[in-house]
Amino acid sequence: MHDATPAPSAPLAPGPEPLSHGLKQRHLTMLGLGGVIGAGLFVGSGAGIAVAGPGIVLSYLIAGTLAMLVMRMLGEMSAAMPASGAFSVHAERALGRWAGFSVGWLYWFLLVVVLAVEATGAARIAHGWVPGVPQWGWVLIFMIVFTATNLAAVKNFGEFEFWFAALKVGAIVLFLILGTLAIVGRLPDTDPVGMTNLTGQGGFLPAGWEGVISGVLAVVFAFGGLEVVTIAAAESDDPARNVARAVRSAVWRILFFYVGSMLVIVTLLPWTSMVPGQSPYVAVLDSLGVPSAGQIMNVVVFVALLSALNANLYGSSRMVFSLAERGEAPKGLLRVSAGGVPRRAVLASVAFGFVSVLLNLKWPESVFLYMLNAVGAVLLFVWGLIAVSQLKLRRRIEREAPETLTLRMWGFPWLTWAALAAMGTVLVLMLTDDGARPQVLWSSAATGAVLLVAWVRESRTKRR
Repeated sequence: MHDATPAPSAPLAPGPEPLSHGLKQRHLTMLGLGGVIGAGLFVGSGAGIAVAGPGIVLSYLIAGTLAMLVMRMLGEMSAAMPASGAFSVHAERALGRWAGFSVGWLYWFLLVVVLAVEATGAARIAHGWVPGVPQWGWVLIFMIVFTATNLAAVKNFGEFEFWFAALKVGAIVLFLILGTLAIVGRLPDTDPVGMTNLTGQGGFLPAGWEGVISGVLAVVFAFGGLEVVTIAAAESDDPARNVARAVRSAVWRILFFYVGSMLVIVTLLPWTSMVPGQSPYVAVLDSLGVPSAGQIMNVVVFVALLSALNANLYGSSRMVFSLAERGEAPKGLLRVSAGGVPRRAVLASVAFGFVSVLLNLKWPESVFLYMLNAVGAVLLFVWGLIAVSQLKLRRRIEREAPETLTLRMWGFPWLTWAALAAMGTVLVLMLTDDGARPQVLWSSAATGAVLLVAWVRESRTKRR
């Protein structure tokens, strides 16, 4: 065991990481592809279809484009300056210590809450399969298993995520193939579907553009998780090259998976048949006569939840480790194993997951909803700071190290500004929506609290 030395205010050129370099290119590529394919797509998309109808295709196109722009910005900075803290380090270099502190702790808070939510969701499915084990017991089992996985060598995390993501990607690809064959009437006992479901039941936009925007609000957070691949890149053998390749391969394919599967769903089935909270993928598979479609999708969702739990535990531990490196978190979290694993950071990040065991024991039905409301719109605030950081750092990189710009943001600076405007618009629209408003208010309160702490720390530093 050894202690990593915390770095002072980071220069543009990153220093060597004390962590392991056990992740391979295939791990990063599959993490980039599978990182956002989760329960939000397989189950949550039903709520979006219910409010937007076939227009949900445009909702996913808009939300996915925003996520792609953010990922491209993040990829540009991470390829030029790979670091385990990724965008927290970038924000510090671009805007100062307060920004690195704020975005790092906000993202850590988001991930530790979400991993507990994912454990709860997976536990509900497992409890349905094995009722003899209570929901809180399953949460405890998942926490123990994935804590042990993340305390071991980083390659274990990489292998888990590779196969989890491969299953999710394979499920999406198979769904797209079956759906396309059904649409053109190439499956047994099927005729070409035509445009009936796309243009019937009120037309392609039955709720108008207002419905499309409501759909964006319902689905935009399903794209959260892309950021972890840039954190993981720092633990690969060639971070700059590997993160650039992972970002390039991920962004277009993810948009294809999301938009393509939504187009298949609303083409095959009337949008009015969708029920929020129930998987539209199950409805399509049932309509195609796939045996045990519900159980098949339950397995896929179960794997997706465990995959996200694993990835978020990894991402949160590396983020808090990076904060400790820069003196923004307790130095005790810098303890690294002989294999290059920040074990204390892992334990600190999984602590809330074990707390969620108690929450599930006392409030098994309501804890899921309250946890989700607690993190609300934090992801949008994180994305906003990523965009502002990229605006500032791009010019600096061009002056000081132009050779490191191996991956460039499209249409700089105009598309960065457009992404920022879109994030602001989403937040304003959420404030006008009765269902989304509590999330914005809770997230704003959390962000304000973190910014206040950052300001106090900055003021004390200046007085010394």
